[in-house]
Amino acid sequence: MAEQPPAPPAPLDEHRFPCDSCGSDMRYDPRAALLVCDHCGNTEMIGAGFGGAAITELDFRTALAARLPEAEMEETRVTTCPNCAAQVAFDPGKHATECPFCATPVVIDTGTNRHIKPRGVLPFALSEDSAREAMKSWLGQLWFAPNGLQRYARKGRRMQGIYVPYWTYDADTNSRYSGERGTVYYVTQTVIRNGKRVRQQVPKIRWHAASGHVSRFFDDVLVLASRSLPKRFTDGLAPWDLAALEPYTPEYLAGFRAEAYAVTLEEGFAEARAHMDRVIARDVKFDIGGDRQRIHDVQTQINDVTFKHILLPVWLAAYKYRGKTYRFVVNGRTGSVQGERPYSKIKIAFAVILGLIVAAVVGYFAAINQ
Repeated sequence: MAEQPPAPPAPLDEHRFPCDSCGSDMRYDPRAALLVCDHCGNTEMIGAGFGGAAITELDFRTALAARLPEAEMEETRVTTCPNCAAQVAFDPGKHATECPFCATPVVIDTGTNRHIKPRGVLPFALSEDSAREAMKSWLGQLWFAPNGLQRYARKGRRMQGIYVPYWTYDADTNSRYSGERGTVYYVTQTVIRNGKRVRQQVPKIRWHAASGHVSRFFDDVLVLASRSLPKRFTDGLAPWDLAALEPYTPEYLAGFRAEAYAVTLEEGFAEARAHMDRVIARDVKFDIGGDRQRIHDVQTQINDVTFKHILLPVWLAAYKYRGKTYRFVVNGRTGSVQGERPYSKIKIAFAVILGLIVAAVVGYFAAINQ
């Protein structure tokens, strides 16, 4: 049988959508959930015909074997930040910009990144103004934050709307285990307390062998596929309303940037599997029952592993203040904020001095009233 010629590469996805009325670029407006032309005000709907269609999963083992259909792959123009290693897709025509994750100047190269195409996208629901107000409120609640940083952050500098890559994994698991069930009982013992003999109840545990079987289906185990943001930031933005995911269409990315995944599909599954193992261990302890549990061995069979690559919305601000980069991220759906925790040495010193003065005054009046 003759060898099939290689499939042509997927076209570069520019994420630009010219207005039908004036030809200017349209952008996705989170408030209206429409494509909007800022030049003439024309609007267009997104996703017509989807009708709430379910987002189908892809087979994990097929992807590992690099046998996914060509339609599931895409190429994007990306650059890697030399400071934080973020891989961010950029519009054609740009040659230099600032990294949205750490505010480092970068020169955009001409390289492309071939990767698995997103299956779903969670569209932005918060506008940039709403995200900035959420960040201002969060900064205002920080004790001992430098005034200079707060003023700098509140000047109205633009925030970047970034779609951050994630993997989700589904799996059907069946686990057999062996362990021990512990039953607490009490015995009376005599002890010496304050020079006296005292009888007291002392807990003991009686152990019995236990074994059994537990099953669980895991749905949408979420794993961050980015390395550019601290995981504590992205974990702090949860929960995400994954039920509102829309089938991927590039119109949602108009006016925003999308980060390419840096965590591979296989690496992501290793993290998902660790989460599954923790849940399975909890299930095993519940199945063992009793007052205490010991797990000696768990053998888990995992079947029907599927996945999808999704994009979740984050508003991001990165500021350089006195030589240090401070990053703030806002959940583009809920307004939840996470960020660096800066401290003002002057404010801390002032608070310490004020505390000492208050303590001295209280001590003085306490002394003269004796």
